[in-house]
Formats: sequence, structure tokens, C-alpha cells
Amino acid sequence: MTNFSKRELLAGSFVGALALKPAGRARAQARAALSGAETDPAAGPGPFTATAASLSTFRTPDWFRDAKFGIWAHWGPQAVPAQGDWYARFMYVPGHPHYEHHLKTYGHPSEKGYKDIIPLWTAEKFDPEVLVQRYEAAGARYIVSMGVHHDNFDLWDSRHHRWNAVQMGPKRDIVGALRTAAKRRGLRFGVSEHLGASYNWWYPNQLYDQFWPRMGKRYDGADPRFADLYHGNRDEPFLGDPDTWYTRNPEYQRHWFARIRDLIDKYQPDLLYSDGGVPFGAIGRAMVAHLYNSSIARSGRQEAVYNHKGLGSGEFNTAWGVQDVERGVLSGINPLPWQTDTSNGDWFHSEKDRYKSSDEVIAMLADIVSKNGNMLLNVVLRADGSLPPESDQLLTELKAWMAENGPAIHGTRPWHVFGEGPTQPKEGAFQENAAYTPQDIRFTTKGDTLFAITLGVPNGPVAIQALGRGSGYEKRRVREVRLLGHRGTIDFRQTDQALLITPPTRLPTRHASAFEIRFA
Repeated sequence: MTNFSKRELLAGSFVGALALKPAGRARAQARAALSGAETDPAAGPGPFTATAASLSTFRTPDWFRDAKFGIWAHWGPQAVPAQGDWYARFMYVPGHPHYEHHLKTYGHPSEKGYKDIIPLWTAEKFDPEVLVQRYEAAGARYIVSMGVHHDNFDLWDSRHHRWNAVQMGPKRDIVGALRTAAKRRGLRFGVSEHLGASYNWWYPNQLYDQFWPRMGKRYDGADPRFADLYHGNRDEPFLGDPDTWYTRNPEYQRHWFARIRDLIDKYQPDLLYSDGGVPFGAIGRAMVAHLYNSSIARSGRQEAVYNHKGLGSGEFNTAWGVQDVERGVLSGINPLPWQTDTSNGDWFHSEKDRYKSSDEVIAMLADIVSKNGNMLLNVVLRADGSLPPESDQLLTELKAWMAENGPAIHGTRPWHVFGEGPTQPKEGAFQENAAYTPQDIRFTTKGDTLFAITLGVPNGPVAIQALGRGSGYEKRRVREVRLLGHRGTIDFRQTDQALLITPPTRLPTRHASAFEIRFA
């Protein structure tokens, strides 16, 4: 036995799965796999370069500011077990429920590993035209496809990686099919990349059980035949802290650039999302510059958006791209456009998960939009490409709500204040469980029109204190109040303390209500 560091013991599992010493053959195989994707990490021709000064000339395009709402799906082989997010990592972590499920359902990961899950993902019910049609009806103005998750499996016709959806699994170009469906409807299209973190994230596949009966038997990730899938990383575990999210391995960094540039060049996305900060210093900045230059070459102006996160991993600069807040919100109006990415359930399909209600999704959307943000909502798909009942119901209810209330969301801008009410949501990532009430109100504007959205179904008069004559926000007299979706008149009275609105007994839509307010 070898003496292992605490760092190595903590990297693999809850019970401290043991790390292995580097195996020369496996490492050589992994290096060969990486060196097969030789692309000089430099941006294509154009005004943007991989410098902070150049990238800081970025300006968020109007289409993104107007869209407000996008839909995507965390989807791929990890949906097959129906156990939720990060399956490819935790199936190699003894003590984790994913490991126990894998052992009982597929076999021990030394014999049946993630490579054996991939052929089971056939996506036989995947219909991109039907899905995108439903996404658009639900109010989405941009569609985002998973490009590659941490499992190192590309969902496009990948030039540099044999583990892709065209050669394996469904044997379809998933990214290309969703792009075609989106563009046919005039929607903006984006892709997400989670590949930057894959090298360290997937370290546990190199380990083994530290207990009988398979103590010391390596998981299939250590098999040199599959080094191009499993990375062969024996040195750099992700330990749960931002400093270990991205690898320092220069070969992998170049390989990452080659694959993401291929994704950009083939599908010309309007949006690219990275699951973290900008990876790998100048190499990552070159990728962002290439995205922007490609957009200019295609349309004559910079129309692309780059989403990245301020979680301490990689570089984060809101002058270079749009801030993304995972499963959370900001506390007030942000001067720059931003985005929340969240899901109606677990990121990948889970049979045991709790799903957000339509009330929760709509309230969160209104809160985000009132603060100059967008929502990118993951709508969970089953492995076969069909919608679980919870996702189906959400899209149906969003369609009905957006048909009437969409004008209070799309194309709007913030008001003097984002809103009012008793509920104060916490700011930051992974803070999204605010219990909003009908007394919580959010404001958006379009031209000279103000929209006031109740974050719940009003069960009596609505009092908007920000529109009292003595509030200081708006000195003009309220001339007209309409309830979106309601064909009749609305009674209202403006006092020094508040604008008092009497909703009709029968509301036109469920969930939140949006009042359109015009001034004298």
C-alpha cells in the first residue's frame, strides 16, 4: 500500500476512496488523445483579441436584453439512470446514492462504467421540432442546447472527439437538430459547455473501492483503451473548491479550446455558456474573442453573448460577457444585463426529484426581469427525449400565462425600483427558494408604460405604494390601469400613500397578475 495525502483521500468519495499512482501506459494514452486535437489557441480574425482591454469593449446585444426568457435542457447519457445531476462522477464514489444505484442496476464500475451507459442513451422520442415549438409557445425567445457536460460526451458532430452523439448513442447531431428547429422559428440559439471542468471533475473514475470484495480493483476509467473519454487524470482532483475546478494541464487546455472552437465554428451560436468563470486564462479569453469575432464575420456586428459565473473559478469580468447566477438572483437592479440559470427540477432527470411549480417559476422570472436580468430555464427531459409530466405541465401553464402576460416580460426594461413587498430574497447563487406573496410586486417598463406584476394570485385589492402621489418615484397622475388578459375596465384610486387597484372577481390567468399602468 502507498501513503496517500488527505487531499487524495477526500477527492474521490465520502468514505475516502484511494488514489492511484500514475500509470505510465494510461497517461501516455491520455496524452495521445489530447494531442490529437491540435488547434492553436487563438481567436479568428476580427477586432477582439485575448486581452482584457479588447474584451472590455463588449456590449450586450439588444436581442438578449429583449428576450428575457430562454429554455434549455441538461440532457445526455447522464439522463439514462434517471438519478439526477453529476451521475458520471458519483457513480464512481462509494457511499453516494449514484454509486449504489449503479452497482445494483448496471454492475460494478470496474466492469460496467460510464462508457456502458452511453450506448443506452438512444433518444428515441426526441423530436426537436415539437420541443422547440412548445418552448416558443411557453415564451422562450432563445433556445440553448447542451453542447458537452462534465461527462466529456459531445452532443454534436465533433471533429476532435470520437465520444459524440453522432457516432454513439442516438447517432444524431443533437446540437444541429435543435439549432435548425430554433432558427426555423426565428429564435436565437445557444450552446453550453461544461467541458472546462471535466478533467478535474471526473478524477474519481481513476480510483477503486477500498473495501472487500473488490478492494484495489480499478474502475474502468483507468483502462487505457478509454483514456480519451476518462482523461487519465491521476493528479488533479476537484476538491469542491474553486481553485480545483479547472485543470492546470496545458495539453487539456489546448484540447478544450479545439473542441469548443469546433462547436462555435460549426453552429455559430448566438450564446455560449460556460459552467464557471472564463477557463484557462489567455486560452479562455481567446475563445471568447473568437466567439465575438465569428459573430461579426457572420452578421456584420457583434451579436453574440457569453455567459460566465463569478464563483471563484477561472476569470470573471462583467465587462467581457454576461454574468450568470446559478439557481439564484440579485438583490436589486443590476446596471448591466445578467442571467439566472435554473431548472424546474434536478439538472438531469431524476425519478425522485421535487419539481418547481409554475407559480414559483413565474414569480422568479418576474423578479429577475425587474432587476434587468434574463432567466434561462432548464426544462427537464427524460433520457428518451420525452417530457416528464411535471415538465409537460409547466410548459402548458407557461404558454397560457405568457399568451396574456408576455408584454410585461419581453422587450421590457427596469423601472426606478425593481419592486416592493414583504419578501426579501437572498442574493447569490443557490439562493432561489423565496416564498413570494401577492403583496410582492415587481415592476417592468416598456416605453412610457409601466407594468406591475404580483408574485402571486391577488385575493383582494392590490396596493402599490411606489405609485402613491407622495412616493417620489412617479409624480404624474395614473390615467389608466388595465389587467393583461382582462377585457373589461379596472377600478383604481390613487392616494398619497398608494395606487389602489380592485382586480375583477374572475382573473384572466392563474399564477401572477400583470397590470398595465399609463400616466397622464
